[in-house]
Amino acid sequence: MVHRRAPARHLDQGQWPARYADRLLVVCPRCGGRAEVVPRPGLPALEYFGELLFRPRRLICGGCGASAEWTAPRRDGGLVAAQLGGTREPFFGRPLWLQTRCAGRVLWAYNAEHVDALADYVRATLREGGTGATRAMFPRLPRWMKSSARRAEVLAGLRRLRAMCDLSAPADRSDAAHERDDRPRRHGARYFRSSPY
Repeated sequence: MVHRRAPARHLDQGQWPARYADRLLVVCPRCGGRAEVVPRPGLPALEYFGELLFRPRRLICGGCGASAEWTAPRRDGGLVAAQLGGTREPFFGRPLWLQTRCAGRVLWAYNAEHVDALADYVRATLREGGTGATRAMFPRLPRWMKSSARRAEVLAGLRRLRAMCDLSAPADRSDAAHERDDRPRRHGARYFRSSPY
């Protein structure tokens, strides 16, 4: 009797990329090491993940002490959302720290939690669910990442990204994590608050 191994399963619950935008690992503008882009401390609790695209941000580097502040621009009385996507983070325009060459392209992620979520999806041989949400992350992944023919290659790239999460020196930066003109598309989403942050 032959026993077949059950397929690795993934249930898509419609998470969108903003879910992973709380802590973005980026290349420091001063030293070239790993810096972080995080919401400014002391803000009220999040009501929903999409709010992370409007909250004031701080860029901080533990290596050289560089820091910068970002606040959402205003238009017609509302805060304009930062647009996620691409190899640059949307607040300061810095290259993401977690980038590596994979399958003739650049594989990137925002942080360790994002890498783990992508790896769970890519590893799965049975992908279920999907809410039909227009901002859901997994349905919008490029075909080359979803292809079973590329599974081993993409998983190897994700392992490289996961290892880079713990590195921070300028010499540890991937050769893929350099300046490129790969900016997210302009987005007109606005958020109206009764009080400023």
